Amino acid sequence: MPQQKILAAGNHLRLVSVDGWEYTERTNCRGVVAVVAVTEDRQLILTEQYRPPVDRRVIDLPAGLAGDIAGEEMEPLERAAKRELREETGYDAEGFEFLFRGPTSAGLTNEVISFFRAGPVCQVDAGGGDESEDIVVHTVPLATIDEWFASFSPETTLVDPKVYAALHFAR
Repeated sequence: MPQQKILAAGNHLRLVSVDGWEYTERTNCRGVVAVVAVTEDRQLILTEQYRPPVDRRVIDLPAGLAGDIAGEEMEPLERAAKRELREETGYDAEGFEFLFRGPTSAGLTNEVISFFRAGPVCQVDAGGGDESEDIVVHTVPLATIDEWFASFSPETTLVDPKVYAALHFAR
C-alpha cells in the first residue's frame, strides 16, 4: 500500500505526496457541490467572483462546500446545493436532482464535485454570497449564451469549464 507523506498543511488544504505524486487535499469539508439552475424563461443562473489563484474574475455555476460549517460537518450534499444556490444567487428551488460526480482536477487534487439540477427555481432575494464573498449573479438566456461567453476578455474574466458541462444538462 502506498505511503502518504504530508508536505504542508494550512487551514483548509494540505499538500501530500504518494509515491512522488504531489497533490492537494481539502481538510474542511465532506464534498463539493455545483448547481445547474435554469429559470422558467430558459436563462442559466451563473455567478461571477474574483478568484485569487487565477487573479481574475471567474464565471461559474453556483457552487460550494458541504460540511464546512461548524456543527454541520455531515451536511448532506443535496442540502449544501440548496444552501449554496440560495446564498450565492438568491434563488430557491422546489427540488434537486443528482446528475453526476467527478474530479475537478484529478492530477492536482482529491476534490470530487457533485452536480445537481435545481428546479423549478424562483428568486427569493438578491443573493451575492455570505459576508466573505462578493458574488455577481447573472441570468443568461440559453439561446444567446455562446455570444455572452465570447464577450469576455480572458485577460480579465475566465469561464470555468464546469459551466460548459452544465450546458449539456441545461439545454
